[in-house]
Amino acid sequence: HPIGVRIPVGPPNTFMKLLRVGSISKEKPAIVDKNNVIRDLSSIIEDLNPKTINQDTIDVIKKTDLQKLPTISNNVRIGPCVVNPEKFIGIGLNYTDHAEETGMKPPSEPIVFIKANSCLTGPYDNVLIPKNSKKTDWEIELGIIIGKKTQYISEERSFEHIFGYCIVNDVSEREFQMERSGQWDKGKGCDTFGPIGPYIVTKDEIKEVQNLKLELKLNGTIMQKGNTNKMIFGVKHIISYLSNFMTLNPGDIITTGTPPGVGMARKPPIYLKSGDEMILDIENLGSQKQKVISIDNS
Repeated sequence: HPIGVRIPVGPPNTFMKLLRVGSISKEKPAIVDKNNVIRDLSSIIEDLNPKTINQDTIDVIKKTDLQKLPTISNNVRIGPCVVNPEKFIGIGLNYTDHAEETGMKPPSEPIVFIKANSCLTGPYDNVLIPKNSKKTDWEIELGIIIGKKTQYISEERSFEHIFGYCIVNDVSEREFQMERSGQWDKGKGCDTFGPIGPYIVTKDEIKEVQNLKLELKLNGTIMQKGNTNKMIFGVKHIISYLSNFMTLNPGDIITTGTPPGVGMARKPPIYLKSGDEMILDIENLGSQKQKVISIDNS
């Protein structure tokens, strides 16, 4: 059963946290206010989608008295923090210590793959092990949400094109990815393989994106622990690099690689099984929690 958002208890914060709440396909836009109360943004924007993920939306929200907006229960389901993105792009082997643990040579240029948009799911929704899967694995990652059309952009101007950041669990089926010929995409786009959220934190609220702590627990045990300062290619470079090969548009999601501790690199390897629970945390970006369910292979 979907789990409601977990708003951290503590002093009021100043982060602009934008999210989507409601049952599947019926989500509406919302914001977490300074008192950690969820407020309905439906009167301001239609949704968090490619039409509204831009600086104009941020400016309007900043001028809005959030205390006058309707409140929403903390027990409501949280959906993916972006709907209908044009692209969901992944970067592979982008942490020095993760490349080492896999025994692979660190890349000289970013490794790029595409995750199917149909794999997007809420941060507390169940993760489904696909039919015939033997090697479903976890990957906590920093996600970038693009906020402005981006073509052939320099590294120096890359940050101008970011809307915000979120947590991504780049769930991956390693046999499909590595052993079934062709590109990685086969193991990256299965249904529910893209939990994002719980919210987008706008870029201005993250002062040092290249110094964020990441942690993933499996059944209460820390499996991944890292920091974005170990990225081989930083956020600025990734955006500039990708913009030479494709136009990035508002709402596009880029997931930037994972720190060490994935299941396939363990000796012996550990893969997800039905009943497992994953908890993901990135500094200043909140947390995710997913239960793993196996699809019947019969």
